[in-house]
Amino acid sequence: MGVSGAGKTTIGRMLEKELKYKYLDADDFHLESNKEKMRMGIPLTDEDRMPWLESLCCAIKEYLNNKKGLVLGCSALKKEYREILRSGDTSYNWGTYASAVNFILLDAPAEVLSVRVNKRAAEGKHYMPASLLQSQLDLLKIDEPEGVLRVDATLRPQDIVNTILNMDQFQGCFNHDFVESL
Repeated sequence: MGVSGAGKTTIGRMLEKELKYKYLDADDFHLESNKEKMRMGIPLTDEDRMPWLESLCCAIKEYLNNKKGLVLGCSALKKEYREILRSGDTSYNWGTYASAVNFILLDAPAEVLSVRVNKRAAEGKHYMPASLLQSQLDLLKIDEPEGVLRVDATLRPQDIVNTILNMDQFQGCFNHDFVESL
């Protein structure tokens, strides 16, 4: 998880190859109207995000119900959004944070993120302009009890992946019974 430019897609795809789990990019789940708003530099509202979050929750539920491993690259900026995603685990009790759905924040300074987002926009590789980065940073709120893990997103991508794979919280979590043919 993280704001635009944090490296969610890069790291997600690398984890997909390493773990043999399916990688899904939450950006692919946005309604076209949401993408158009972002192209125009208009921040999304909670109302705009709700159908998107619900479709992501359904995808998570499908993978968990079918015992397939999933890596989802998603901004998940607010606790309320993460609660919706956690509820993809049908045994999840809201507010407990004990879920099969875990979050890792790819954390980088605003200056680094801005350079990345501007570069991507200049190359025409993403619909979100750098002007929306601050609105995302303003929305990003994490409560300590949630147990969101943080990784320095300024590290080399392979170092980020290695850090995630070696986190104590995930030892034994990457269940190879969930391996899916890619």
